[in-house]
Amino acid sequence: MNRSPFEQLQLIPPLLAAVADLGYEKPTPVQEQGIPLVLAGRDLMAGAQTGTGKTAVFALPILQRLAPLASASASPARHPVRALILTPTRELAIQVEESFRGYGKHLPLRSAVVYGGADMDAQIRQLRKGVEILVATPGRLLDHVRNRTVMFGQVSVLTLDEADRMLDMGFLPDIKRILALLPPVRQNLMFSATFPEEIRTLARTLLRDPAEIQIAARNAPAELVSHVLHPVAREKKRELLAYLVQTRGLRQVLVFTGTRIGANRLAHQLRRDHIHADAIHGDRTQAERLAALEDFKAGKTTVLVATDVASRGLDIEGLPQVINFDIPRSPEDYVHRIGRTGRAGLTGEAISLVAPEDAEALAAVERLIKRRIERVLVPGFEPRAGSVAGLMGSRRARGERRGPATSEPRRPAADPIFSKPYEPVQAPAAVPEKKPELQPARRRERQVAALLGGGKRS
Repeated sequence: MNRSPFEQLQLIPPLLAAVADLGYEKPTPVQEQGIPLVLAGRDLMAGAQTGTGKTAVFALPILQRLAPLASASASPARHPVRALILTPTRELAIQVEESFRGYGKHLPLRSAVVYGGADMDAQIRQLRKGVEILVATPGRLLDHVRNRTVMFGQVSVLTLDEADRMLDMGFLPDIKRILALLPPVRQNLMFSATFPEEIRTLARTLLRDPAEIQIAARNAPAELVSHVLHPVAREKKRELLAYLVQTRGLRQVLVFTGTRIGANRLAHQLRRDHIHADAIHGDRTQAERLAALEDFKAGKTTVLVATDVASRGLDIEGLPQVINFDIPRSPEDYVHRIGRTGRAGLTGEAISLVAPEDAEALAAVERLIKRRIERVLVPGFEPRAGSVAGLMGSRRARGERRGPATSEPRRPAADPIFSKPYEPVQAPAAVPEKKPELQPARRRERQVAALLGGGKRS
């Protein structure tokens, strides 16, 4: 009898049963490569973005490692913290802990999640009952350390999930304080969408002879995503967005803006245009964020406007469109943004509304993704005639009128900028978003699976 793909990973029966209960039939590429390494006890540095199935890479082996130590006893002493998972935001923490509960449903292991903005007393009561698996944001975990409500003496596995985002949000000092409290002998796992030098420096101090895996080419956009760019005067962006949503009959659209204030303003303006819109960012309360997410999942909200930090980890199955209302300050964020669409074999569309002032940021994005994004002028929304040339480049977009013949030499068929290596643009430091939170959401088929956001001192 042929073994199932997950059986070939040498998982124990309780985990195989849980995986089957959840409807998973075969592991993703990162799971195929990573799970055997973690089961073998290796330290791991894994390059994997949201939507690749990376949570199972550490959750399943951790559960298997702790299974022989599982106890049905009610005594808290029989349930010390043995595995610690750090995440940058409360939304990701909630999602990870839900995954542990789902995969560990047939094992007598306890898990808990602690994050800022929630009732501290309720978290203390849960921790005092004893938990083997603790998922936490760094700031709130240190709060519990100061209150002596958590001990790390028996931690044997540490996982840093979305390590690059934790560093972006300024959590490195907190992480170092937590590392100093852990037993020196342990397994360390690091997951990151990108590997800037700061991450590699942290990895060198944290990991011991690590295995390294990289899923898909770094900074490569999803293959099933089509890209289109609409040159537009900056003052007409909002009107163009409303026009696209209304004339194309878009029903579920994730729109990215560069700031929290901009997200609020855009959602408000779209509502004035009779479009159901809401915003997700770090200044909104937990109740507001949860309500916005629930409405988006239920189809009550057509446009969800998000900032980059608040949307990190957003996992929406079947999301048809992502719109860049603002070109990101960091070109790598373009890849993260469009990674929310074109998943699970489905096609997606990435639409960018680009003003002439954004030409330099656009060029950085195109160098990074190694492709020229198609330009399409929308009649009535074009930038001024003298300012559009820098965006249009050497190719003529659909709808652009042909001007009179000139004696100027023809431009080359390919823009020479694409033959140059990508040079990262130093973007202004983003202000960490503070105190957002989101309560757990139920798992849905082909709908929003999780939302991630928030900031320091979670």
